[in-house]
Amino acid sequence: MKTSIKIPQWRVVAASVCGTSHVKNKQLCQDAHHFLILPDNVLVVAAADGAGSAILGKVGAMVATETAVETISKKEIHRAVLEDDAVVRSLLMESILTAKTAVEAEAAACNKKPQDLASTLIFVVATPELVAVVQIGDGVAVAKDSMGNLSALTTPDNGEYMNETTFLVSPGAVERAQVTIWRQSVVNLSVITDGLQWLAMNMAVSAPHKPFFLPLFDFVANAQDKIVAKEQLVKFLRSERIAQRTDDDLTLIVAALTD
Repeated sequence: MKTSIKIPQWRVVAASVCGTSHVKNKQLCQDAHHFLILPDNVLVVAAADGAGSAILGKVGAMVATETAVETISKKEIHRAVLEDDAVVRSLLMESILTAKTAVEAEAAACNKKPQDLASTLIFVVATPELVAVVQIGDGVAVAKDSMGNLSALTTPDNGEYMNETTFLVSPGAVERAQVTIWRQSVVNLSVITDGLQWLAMNMAVSAPHKPFFLPLFDFVANAQDKIVAKEQLVKFLRSERIAQRTDDDLTLIVAALTD
């Protein structure tokens, strides 16, 4: 009698919520995120934070995240292809370059400058054996391996001055983008925008804060109802505990490989 082997599959819970300062000022949430689980257990994730100074920052963030994810999804990639670092790097760079072009096209269609749609961008491709990240601007991508170790795969680009960062449409941003190809046995993945990085990270040493991430990873691994899980994640992000620490827009994407 043959026994079926269960292959772990990605489970993802994600949310973007408006910061308390934006709620108070009746402003829209400037963050956006998008993800897809592709065939062969390939997870593609994007998160972006629209610039506060950009009048259409939300639009730019939405266009950037959706375009980056869709660029990969159209290629019908599989895990064997991703064994080549050069291919992975090429896919990452093509995705953010296509996202930048799409934002610029959207700006032109709105009779605006690209800077009016400025946003950061974190884009991730993940399999059970790989997490590959390209990042422009602040925010962080974090992974947990099979031994329980947490690793920050990127470093927030906070610029030369406080509250300053690099944006997707900034001159030379694509050429200077951070790229990380992390080949380990992956168990969990998380992407956050800068509103959470001071809560979730020890910024002095760029280390993930375990009491922040580990309960979230367990939460997603045990989540059975996606709708209920997202509602709970939104409630967490809007909680007094979080509001006391940050008034910025918040995006939190949490993924777990589950049986």
